[in-house]
Amino acid sequence: MMIVYAVIALGVLIFVHELGHFLVAKLFNVKVEKFSLGFGPKLLGKRIGETEYLLSAFPLGGYVKMFGETGFIEGSDAPAAIDQAGEQFKEQEPRELTEEEKKRSFFHKPPLARIAIVIAGPTFNLLFAWLAFIVLCMLGVPTVTPRIGEVLKDKPAAMAGILKGDVVTAIDGKPVTRWDEIAEKITASKGRPISLTVKRGAEEVGFTVTPQPRVAQNLFGEKVEGFAIGVASAGEVVVEKFGPVQALSKGSDQTWKVIDLTIMSLVKMAQRVVPLDTVGGPIMIVKMAGEQASAGGSSFLAFMALLSINLGVLNLLPVPVLDGGHLFFYFWELIFRRPVNPKVREYAQQVGLMLLLGLMALAFYNDIVRYFTGQG
Repeated sequence: MMIVYAVIALGVLIFVHELGHFLVAKLFNVKVEKFSLGFGPKLLGKRIGETEYLLSAFPLGGYVKMFGETGFIEGSDAPAAIDQAGEQFKEQEPRELTEEEKKRSFFHKPPLARIAIVIAGPTFNLLFAWLAFIVLCMLGVPTVTPRIGEVLKDKPAAMAGILKGDVVTAIDGKPVTRWDEIAEKITASKGRPISLTVKRGAEEVGFTVTPQPRVAQNLFGEKVEGFAIGVASAGEVVVEKFGPVQALSKGSDQTWKVIDLTIMSLVKMAQRVVPLDTVGGPIMIVKMAGEQASAGGSSFLAFMALLSINLGVLNLLPVPVLDGGHLFFYFWELIFRRPVNPKVREYAQQVGLMLLLGLMALAFYNDIVRYFTGQG
């Protein structure tokens, strides 16, 4: 079942990505010849209008083939000549597009139109994640309450008189409803005294606490300076639901946080702060898809949102063969009023393909080490 869940997750996200390219291409009157979920040999196919919709063998990607992508007609772009026996010739000489054909050609659209078509795929992935987070906020989000589960001896909270079981309700007069809000406000204090209001039984009690500096680790394992008062969460979890307006705000915040975290993860990986053995591939996706689906529909939707943001951000990297690489070339053309030299572009795409294959090999290797040898 894990494989089924992974195929569902990847299938939806690939469809969303390619749908972005497809719809914006249609918006700019570009003829779309093929819309494929998956790569490789065709499993199923149906032509509707001028577009052939395909389900292909390898479900790790997809593509939208647009008419006139190279600026001339070659191979399947051209209507094949027919001999006297009525059979089509497969081999054809490349030819220039006619003026009528150029009106539907991707290559002959202005740079801004091509940029819009290319950027639409990653954008649709980010929009999908945004909508998913909004829906999740409306369905209910597991939240750790601000109940204190432990007060460390001789630390600021203990010396102020705070006790285990107290529920923090406000810091500096501002309401607190989640444990992460406590951590954020203590860190933001920079060590200045703060006032805490806690609920103890049926009454509310106020305290003044001065956070102490401490060295901790962030999500990337880096040592960072922070502040603490010496309390730990009780681990009490409740489901918090939001109305449509609040869900819109909360979902937007969460989307941006995940985008920011994804970009920072790539930066930290380039800086070698995050080790390369953390890179995961298809096997990791299959395992995580199964785990999240077993945890429930909300967990699976959250997993898809995270994966969609990763797909959107990675595709925007300025690497040839990815959407970001194409965008680089089109922005170059927009700025310098001339396209990139075809030879330069060809070499760049070869290098980009080698980098992508290398990354895929690394991901597969890490998956094998992680799940088949128990290492990494």
